[in-house]
Amino acid sequence: MTLFRWVQRFTPLLIDAARPCRHRVGGHWFVDETYVKVSGAWRYVYRAVDQYGQVIDVFVSRKLDLRVATAFFADANRSHGEPAEVTTDRAHALVRVVTELLPAALHDTTQYANNGVEADHWRLKARLRPMRGLKRDRTASIAIQGHAFIQNLRLGHYELGMDARPGLTLAAAFDELAQVV
Repeated sequence: MTLFRWVQRFTPLLIDAARPCRHRVGGHWFVDETYVKVSGAWRYVYRAVDQYGQVIDVFVSRKLDLRVATAFFADANRSHGEPAEVTTDRAHALVRVVTELLPAALHDTTQYANNGVEADHWRLKARLRPMRGLKRDRTASIAIQGHAFIQNLRLGHYELGMDARPGLTLAAAFDELAQVV
């Protein structure tokens, strides 16, 4: 079995096993979309990051429209509750969804306010660049979710590997998860 198949098989299991150990998501969300190539076609990746740098949720889609933006926000709200403040760019679909789904949330669309999540896209793109390409939407989604999971582990957004020496926290976190999975 190849390493990529191991990633596809075990990433969802590790994410589910680590869910009870995840820190609470902050009340200020930065939401944006970026794009990746999957089998030669562009796919859009919606990403939400909180004020602490924790990746809240990711969603891969063929289209960039209101229906997809609504599904992304509905799933994120169901999993993490409603934020008090949302910062997006001026994308029509995002503005409309925040207005409809989160009427109580403060919505910031000022220029440069979303630079934090825009700058965070480079981590994902830097990880995907050396790969030989993503072939299917499902495998792209799992790889991108796995990247967000590892990024959150490295930044300390889980109560895993906390007793380990610095530099060994990721290995200790996986040792703890191996006992659950």
